Amino acid sequence: MAYTVLARRYRSQGFDEVIAQEPIAQTLQNAIKTNRVAHAYLFCGTRGVGKTTMARLFAKALNGGSKEVDDLIMQGKDTDTIEIDAASNTGVDNARDLIANSMYRPLRGKYKVYIIDEVHMLSNAAFNALLKTMEEPPEHVKFILCTTDAHKVPPTIQSRCQRFDFRNIPASHIAGHLKAVLKKEKFTADEELIHQVAVLGNGSMRDALTMLDRLIAGGEKHLTLKGLEQLLGLPDRVLIGRVIDACASGDAGAALTASGELLQKGTGIDQLIESLIARLRDLMILASCGPATTLVDLSDATRKEEAARAQKFDAAGLVHMIALCESVQRATKSSSVPRALFDALLVRLAMTEKLADVTALLAGQHTRGHTPAAGAAPAPRPEPTAKKR
Repeated sequence: MAYTVLARRYRSQGFDEVIAQEPIAQTLQNAIKTNRVAHAYLFCGTRGVGKTTMARLFAKALNGGSKEVDDLIMQGKDTDTIEIDAASNTGVDNARDLIANSMYRPLRGKYKVYIIDEVHMLSNAAFNALLKTMEEPPEHVKFILCTTDAHKVPPTIQSRCQRFDFRNIPASHIAGHLKAVLKKEKFTADEELIHQVAVLGNGSMRDALTMLDRLIAGGEKHLTLKGLEQLLGLPDRVLIGRVIDACASGDAGAALTASGELLQKGTGIDQLIESLIARLRDLMILASCGPATTLVDLSDATRKEEAARAQKFDAAGLVHMIALCESVQRATKSSSVPRALFDALLVRLAMTEKLADVTALLAGQHTRGHTPAAGAAPAPRPEPTAKKR
């Protein structure tokens, strides 16, 4: 029997199983209960947040009843619930075929439901052909349009739909679902691994489940963060932490040594700087908002560790470090010697505190009456840096 990927096997089968889109699910259920079902809906949101699943659940609530019909609708195979991929059916002829077939009544359900995925891919001519039918559709027809780019759907189409915006799924919700899936699949995993997969899903449940599928395919019954890093080529979190700690203590040599280990493992300079910026951003938020903030997605153990690390810095210093990293990241993309620029970045990050001490001293001398020589440039303002220890 063919293997079914996790993203399909664990697709929600009822409105009560929908994750992080409960307000939309409740509104659609109420519309059915009060007999206020519109003729057209527009579901907007990034990939993997449940748009097509919600469309199928809505179609099932409108037309379902028997287990056979319910299963066919959820599999996208029902004769009265027609799913169309607009990405591969973009032309006006496709729209005309849809319009012609919509005139026929459903075979066994109450409605003929058209689910048009990636509707923004339709051509202008196809949209124009569809417009009249959507304006005055047959009473037995319902349209559910799904898109990841709502701004590409013409206003004339949007104005004839009830629009629902699907939000990105929080990492905590994704992590909870991944734990349930692993339990059913009889796998175990490190807490940090689950959380990292949830974060890398970037709000998409499907992306997170696909990533988990890749990890499971490795054959290990217990999944670890190290395995994820090796699979995706992610920088080692421990070594990134060592780089940051070395910069905080002003130890340029230690920062260069730790970064050298990361580069030897195959991490690219661009990816390394990107990971460094992400870690510094978390530290900046923790330093500004405190360890209990919900603005960073961290597991409990990692949150405690990063909160302690954030105490070595002040928010202004971290802002400065992020700005330096971003500037060097852009420069390395067009440089013939990106390694030299990256190494210089680390030395500068580690030496920032010492440079600030000198400028602060010069500024202090000036305020005590030591005026600079004629024509001399004023002392530069001290750069914000790591906190004193």
